[in-house]
Amino acid sequence: MINSQILVIAGTAAILGLVHTVLGPDHYLPFIVMSRARKWSLRKTLFISFLCGLGHVLSSVILGLAGIALGLAVLRLESIESFRGGAAAWLLIGFGFAYFIWGLHRAIKNKPHKHLHIHADGEKHEHLHAHEGEHSHLHDQKKKASLTPWILFTIFVFGPCEPLIPLVMYPAAKHNVGGVILVASVFGLTTIVTMLTIIAISSWGVSFVRLGSLERYVHALAGAMIFISGLSVQFLGL
Repeated sequence: MINSQILVIAGTAAILGLVHTVLGPDHYLPFIVMSRARKWSLRKTLFISFLCGLGHVLSSVILGLAGIALGLAVLRLESIESFRGGAAAWLLIGFGFAYFIWGLHRAIKNKPHKHLHIHADGEKHEHLHAHEGEHSHLHDQKKKASLTPWILFTIFVFGPCEPLIPLVMYPAAKHNVGGVILVASVFGLTTIVTMLTIIAISSWGVSFVRLGSLERYVHALAGAMIFISGLSVQFLGL
């Protein structure tokens, strides 16, 4: 039976899920910039984001349920979550830096240059040319892109929902199992819906941004943004 205290905790879970997501740029920024760089459709972006968000929430829910079932102290679970948070932040930092270097190398290698053409009638003209345009390496691009969602998913499974266990699941466990499931579901649903809403609106807006001559640096810029996002999580606690 759901009592008033469980409903209060569920309401708190919804607020925490919303605030936890909005204040954590790592929840949405990687998907926004990768969607722009990889030219994912909005549908693909949201699908990948949903799976990563689900993995992010379920990993903490499963850990919390296991801790409650085994009677583990909340401080012990918090230390585990802290370790997972540090690991996820460093994975995000490493992925962002590696992607930045790859994107920078790709941009430099693909620098447009002029070619002089002389026709049989003596007419001359120049045109810009790039050796590694998107059209010439379409198959390679698809192969590389296929790894990106899996990398993001792995990082998000490591990433904990810090407020979930100590502030929501453990207080609900003092009442009944149904209450624990309810508040965890509310927290998870709010987190994922908030993620998808921010990503959908931002991705739609970013799709109109044209970088002009800087377009070839879009992968490097995406890597840099993910790198900064990871640093903000690790050193600013966002």
